[in-house]
Amino acid sequence: MTHMPLLTGKRAIITGSTSGIGLGIATELAHAGVEVVLNGLGDVAKIEQVRAELAAAAHVRVLYHAADMTQPDAIEDLINYGVSSLGGVDIIINNAGIQHVAPIDEFPAAMWDKIISINLTASFHMIRHALPHMKHAGWGRIINIASAHALVASPYKSAYVAAKHGIAGLTKTVALEVAQQGITVNAICPGYVWTPLVEGQVADTAKARGMSEEQVKTEVLLKAQPTKQFTTIAQLGALACFLCSDAASNITGVMLPVDGGWVAQ
Repeated sequence: MTHMPLLTGKRAIITGSTSGIGLGIATELAHAGVEVVLNGLGDVAKIEQVRAELAAAAHVRVLYHAADMTQPDAIEDLINYGVSSLGGVDIIINNAGIQHVAPIDEFPAAMWDKIISINLTASFHMIRHALPHMKHAGWGRIINIASAHALVASPYKSAYVAAKHGIAGLTKTVALEVAQQGITVNAICPGYVWTPLVEGQVADTAKARGMSEEQVKTEVLLKAQPTKQFTTIAQLGALACFLCSDAASNITGVMLPVDGGWVAQ
């Protein structure tokens, strides 16, 4: 972790940030001096422990709001909570997402709706409610956590790929709309990221296919990534911090792959 307090006094809301990539980004931002509102689902006691530990380690205010990303009213309430509790919102990270894998003719319609709702529509609602506050302040950073699948496709992931391609279009459009208002809008597009969830998948896949865990990593998960290395949560957090810095004030409307060369092929 960089632990460089570059963004002291800024205030961020990060969706899907009680674990994994979202928590990693929240951690990096907090250590850079940003006050943070965490959001996500999970065990209440465990979330409170995560919140308290991050606040103590980073010496900034860390709050939590349980907004359901499928509910537009709850998303509006999340933004309002951030503004009333922290005095404003300078940074939003749209990270919440779910996945389902199935051929399109077997894809449950309800699951399509849910993935589009959480992975795409929630970002629209977050942005539309946060922007007036950023415009008023004359400064803002919107970072959408997309995926290599915002740029290329894989079979059996129709809803996820459609949503992430949609995020790419949304990112570019909003970037153009606010280009002269001190607000940047970018998307980070990770390939496979080493998270506790992926770690569990590696063990399960190895057992199911009769392969070693190392084989699963290189021959299955990292098949598309030329570096044969997972992206780390800390790398994504460091990139998010950079995009929030003044050094990145002229970077906007960009899809930034962090994918070991996947989309270069």
